[in-house]
Amino acid sequence: MSEEEHEEILDLGFGSVVSRESRRRLLNRDGTFNVRRKGLGFFSSLSVYHFLLNVSWPRFLGLTAVLYIALNALFALGYVALGPGALAGVDGSPVTGFGSAFFFSVHTLATIGFGHIVPGTVGADVLVTVESLLGLLSFGLAAGLIFARFSRPTARIIFSDRAVIAPYRGITALEFRVVNSRSNQIVELNARVILAQRRGRGQVRDFEELTLERTRVAFFPLAWTIVHPIDESSPLYGVTREELLSSDAEILVQLVGIDETFSQAVHARSSYTAAEIAFGSRFTDMFDHESDGDLLSVDVGRLHDVEAVE
Repeated sequence: MSEEEHEEILDLGFGSVVSRESRRRLLNRDGTFNVRRKGLGFFSSLSVYHFLLNVSWPRFLGLTAVLYIALNALFALGYVALGPGALAGVDGSPVTGFGSAFFFSVHTLATIGFGHIVPGTVGADVLVTVESLLGLLSFGLAAGLIFARFSRPTARIIFSDRAVIAPYRGITALEFRVVNSRSNQIVELNARVILAQRRGRGQVRDFEELTLERTRVAFFPLAWTIVHPIDESSPLYGVTREELLSSDAEILVQLVGIDETFSQAVHARSSYTAAEIAFGSRFTDMFDHESDGDLLSVDVGRLHDVEAVE
């Protein structure tokens, strides 16, 4: 590895000072980072669009329902504040009460129609105009967000619960397994594995890329066992579990592939701390040899299963 390549790997965007001070793992198992940025201010760092794109579907639908109810309640309070004559029935009699105003707001915001309640004053007409315009804009935004969430390609790759140091062609190797949990096809899947650990008197984190037996697979229909042979050139050569724990070692994993459905790149990342690396173990066979027919079959439920070896 050249000096330029080594310098490039040394800094993955975490920074040497932050890496020195932080005692937590850099990358969580779900791919999120353990970092915090200060000094930007609440509104400058707030991105409602990205938040609504990345939040889970239950939370997204829950937030949408809360916002919809709150908006209708706000306009209902506005109609009530305009006085008894703001809303009237079809016979001209005044309509009062928060409940009637709330459901009138629902009809107006959703552009359903007035029904048996109509605005009775100029002030109510102005508020109806504002609410109908806001309703058109809000439903347009909601439809755009839902379309963006459905059309945005994402990878749902499952990583094995732990990595193992297993026998490999007369030596040992660091291994972990991944599998695509969706029925879509990912092609040209590339893997990059980096070892982060503290070294030297200053205990600054050092980053070094690990050489893999295979850095990419053309197709990813089954599980893939990613292997780093531990030979004399490996930074893990001769390293014990206690040494990995004392150096706060962490294996950072990045996967990049092409979603065949959308023809766009998808990403997945995770990490293994020293405590999540099993020594003297190997993964059990995932192939289902008892399945009927001529198709290859793997049991994804065995993805995390390991067995002890000498």
